[in-house]
Amino acid sequence: MTSLQQINPSVRGIQLAPHCELQSLATHIKKQILQGVQKSFREVIDVSSGDSHQAGIKPISFVRQVLAACLYPQMLEEQNLPLDIELRAHSLLAACEGGSTGSYTDSSGMPRVRQSIAEFITRRDAGIPSSAKDIFISAGSQRGLMVLVKLLVSGETGVRTGVLTPVPCPHTLPMLLDEAGVMPVPYQLMEERGWTMELDELQLALSAARNHCEPRAIYVSNPGNPTGHVQDRKSIEEVIQFAAAEKLILLVDEVYQDSVYRQDRQFISYKRVLFEMGKVFSETVELVSFHSLSCATMGECGLRAGFMEVVNMDPEVKHYVNTMLCTDISTPVTGQLALELMGSPLKPGDPFYDTYTKEILLIQATLVQNAERAWWFLNSLPAISCQPAMGGVYLYPRLHLPPGLIEQAKALEVEADVLYCQRLLQEEGVLVGAGCQQGGTTRKHHLRLCIQVPPNTLEEVLTRFGSFHLRLMDKFPHSNTKISSFQH
Repeated sequence: MTSLQQINPSVRGIQLAPHCELQSLATHIKKQILQGVQKSFREVIDVSSGDSHQAGIKPISFVRQVLAACLYPQMLEEQNLPLDIELRAHSLLAACEGGSTGSYTDSSGMPRVRQSIAEFITRRDAGIPSSAKDIFISAGSQRGLMVLVKLLVSGETGVRTGVLTPVPCPHTLPMLLDEAGVMPVPYQLMEERGWTMELDELQLALSAARNHCEPRAIYVSNPGNPTGHVQDRKSIEEVIQFAAAEKLILLVDEVYQDSVYRQDRQFISYKRVLFEMGKVFSETVELVSFHSLSCATMGECGLRAGFMEVVNMDPEVKHYVNTMLCTDISTPVTGQLALELMGSPLKPGDPFYDTYTKEILLIQATLVQNAERAWWFLNSLPAISCQPAMGGVYLYPRLHLPPGLIEQAKALEVEADVLYCQRLLQEEGVLVGAGCQQGGTTRKHHLRLCIQVPPNTLEEVLTRFGSFHLRLMDKFPHSNTKISSFQH
């Protein structure tokens, strides 16, 4: 590979997400601070992604103590651990090949862990059965999604495969589709209605796409990433009916399912709704749902483990899901063991149960408090409007940017929300994600702000953010500061 022309053209075609460039800038600023360069801030605060432990949220001690004992079994001989931690560690080590976390596992995951996940799903879905043979463990939910997307690609007709994707969508999704050689088919979420999915938008996107690709699946994020919207049963039923009528595979990202905090909304899985709609749908609609350790309450991003459950998938196709997972040899064992702890949590009466419950409730209460606080603050600023989140870990405020800043961004050949994020990072040391909506009919500017951080960290972020934003508005005066009716 002596020149760029000799690199795989599929790789050359991957569009680097603006988030990657902002992270590089943040790394550069951190290095400057270490070298003694004077800044108006002492540290960079990253609230651009859902990495809660990086932001200062403490890990769940039950999970860490069990994993520590599994990694260093000599701890079990000292007899200083609570009994439920000791018993769980012994049990998990017995499920490892050779009794060691250093061994390989089945490519699709340890049988013990897959069974625990199936039991977790069955409890979650009010008794609708789940089978371990339909569970596939991967190194994070993104890896599982990549496997499924690659299986969708059809190279025989010469027409590109398409996947319906929401606008806005998770910031990693466009790059994933680029790598797989799949064309995104954008459908617009309705901001003014709280980021709802609308059938008219799905049908419009599908009809337009059929002129230049073959749509084969629809991707859904529920609770929404980054919008925070949580679908109700009626909306889920409509999407399932749409997928059935159009013969589309449902790819449903449900990684924030344990983080729904609006009182009038609860998480209902697509699988549960599908099976409660009757056999016409439950025996025909192909569904793949994803969950992960990285998100929400667990927050174990670095352990790299997630799982997918496949429904109504041909057994011969499932064989190739396993085949593609074989290229990873196996998902990291510590991540798999943590999935077992997530799927089989402590029960009342277990010695460590009270501590475990307090830690879970603290994380959830912090998320609720931060969602309300940040939403109120953002809507108090001029030229910003923000829908309230129902779940997930992000707020997704809209920036009503002055024309002068937009023109400056054009001259620099960057999106205006990216320029806003660059300046916020350089002047105040706060890293937020740029919205950069792709595929929408009208260009709008948004930010992605993670709210799963300690409350004092959030207050520092809001203070710095507000100071920067007001300075910017003074520098670029304009009349476009109308507050939308949904704000208050």
